[in-house]
Amino acid sequence: MTTPSPVPASFGRALCAMVTPFTEAGGLDLDGAQALAERLVAEGCDGLVLSGTTGESPTTTDDEKAALVRAVRAAVGTRASIVAGVGTSDTRHTVELALAAEKAGADGLLVVTPYYSRPPQEAVEAHFLEIADASALPLVLYDIPGRTGTRIEPATLLRLAEHPRIVGVKDCSYDLLGVQKVLARTELAYYAGCDEQVLALYAVGGAGCVSTVANVVPRQFRAILDAFDAGATAEAARLQQRAIPLVESMMAAGLPGAVTAKGLLGRLGLPSGPVRPPLRPADRETVDGLLSDYLDLTGQE
Repeated sequence: MTTPSPVPASFGRALCAMVTPFTEAGGLDLDGAQALAERLVAEGCDGLVLSGTTGESPTTTDDEKAALVRAVRAAVGTRASIVAGVGTSDTRHTVELALAAEKAGADGLLVVTPYYSRPPQEAVEAHFLEIADASALPLVLYDIPGRTGTRIEPATLLRLAEHPRIVGVKDCSYDLLGVQKVLARTELAYYAGCDEQVLALYAVGGAGCVSTVANVVPRQFRAILDAFDAGATAEAARLQQRAIPLVESMMAAGLPGAVTAKGLLGRLGLPSGPVRPPLRPADRETVDGLLSDYLDLTGQE
């Protein structure tokens, strides 16, 4: 049995992987980020994950990442947690970003597995431990092998859970068996990073979700968790299933979530702006389809 890590209850259950709004000229739109953060919190998000994949972190500068944390903190105060994405393929750079996020006012750090170089598990473990030792903030590890090329293996997670500042996992591994092995032996807080698995992971002991689709329908994803907590499991299943058409069109139609989320946010008149290259904006037909699924889910005409 591993030494339990404290569950970060202050992060909350319903977290949104927030897009990073840009101006039409391509610069960081801090006013837009504050307005979007305010809306997300008002509509049910307990926490905001900034500068993750959906936040286009590969194309924002270190200074922009820190400025985004400061601006969103100023907007939401203590009404929501802020988890800053600081993961890179370079351990030293990740440590620098972690310290900058801590200084800017983040409550926690999201650290993805080093990508492209495909390090072995011993190196993955050492990477996370170095970051955990460098900052006083709690870490949520991001397991998304489909993008990074490297899994955080369950055995590695069991060892990492012994560190007092490694407190959670954002899971996009599509390995529910492996997840349950870790849940059964640690106190790591598991957050569903795949919107179609929010209820499934929550039902086996997960802590909640870090949702991209929540950028446009935060209330609907919080409602799934609320229904389950109230004992209305059939209603929770109905709500999860009802969200699937929008989840599929945003997350499984061949475009990154940042592209589809920004396309739909823009059509709804909400802060978003363009995506940065190499990403390209969604075309009109795609956004029309996204809007149709959104209206079906929200019951709007």
